[in-house]
Amino acid sequence: MTSNCSFENVDHVMKYLELVIYFPIFPVGLICNVWALLVFCVVLRKWTETTIYMTNLALMDLLLLFPLPFKIHATNHFWPSSLQHLCSALEILYFVGIYGSIYIIMCIAVDRWVAICHPYKAKQLRSPRAALGTCIGVWLLVLAAISPAIYRFRVREALEVDFNCFHKFSETGWSPKVIICVQVFGFLLPALVVVYCSVKTIWALKKSGQHSPQSRACVKIIYSSLSAFLLPFTPSHLGILLQFLVHQGVIQDCDSKIGISLFIQIAMCLSNITCCLDALCYYFIAHEVRSMKNTFKLSTISQRRTTYSTSEI
Repeated sequence: MTSNCSFENVDHVMKYLELVIYFPIFPVGLICNVWALLVFCVVLRKWTETTIYMTNLALMDLLLLFPLPFKIHATNHFWPSSLQHLCSALEILYFVGIYGSIYIIMCIAVDRWVAICHPYKAKQLRSPRAALGTCIGVWLLVLAAISPAIYRFRVREALEVDFNCFHKFSETGWSPKVIICVQVFGFLLPALVVVYCSVKTIWALKKSGQHSPQSRACVKIIYSSLSAFLLPFTPSHLGILLQFLVHQGVIQDCDSKIGISLFIQIAMCLSNITCCLDALCYYFIAHEVRSMKNTFKLSTISQRRTTYSTSEI
């Protein structure tokens, strides 16, 4: 009988495995994202469409990182019922960081696709103001979609018992309506957009036959964005789908349920590595912007020298 399934071994393994995964992710992600903000906001100070998107991506990653110490504590300790609302607030920050990152990466892919594949339309569609407006829209959309849902799932549980924060959502959280929205709008739709735009952009760059440093840097940015998207988020959403099938009674085998429980928890832990993978995007973007600034300086010096030498003739 499935009711006799015991998940004690899974819980025991995850108590130690989460610590092993989270302890390196937190400091590395924190350093990378704070460094990115300092570079984009203080060092470069060049507000292009790309740097605006990357700054917001770093903010989303920091929002995801902030609850991790609380998540580590909740793995090994029950929280008193009086902390239900604090737990909901931390869960909201965590999931806003995850799905905000997904949508910002999607915006970066679309922006690149428009700039490279549709250069004439890009003059009308792309601007720093449009990028800033898009990022604000992403923040509002993700907050509006996640905040009421997470708060409702948590406060509907029994209020008189201790609980595991970040674990064991109520059955409302596993309803078909919620999971379909998470899978379609939270992952599948952005994934299709990112993959389509990335493939089209890479194909356009290769078709043009350009092998300039800027072209190679752009390809690296595309690959790093794809990695930062697909590697952490694909396994976690596959795990959500499998766990949903368990809750719906489609999967009833005890061994399968235990394996799925372990898989989804490991996948969700590893999804936080996106905070570190995004550092690849930060590096290439910073390198690209610096290269553009150096190119501009060299061209300016060259023009001045030409003007000076001409005036002496």
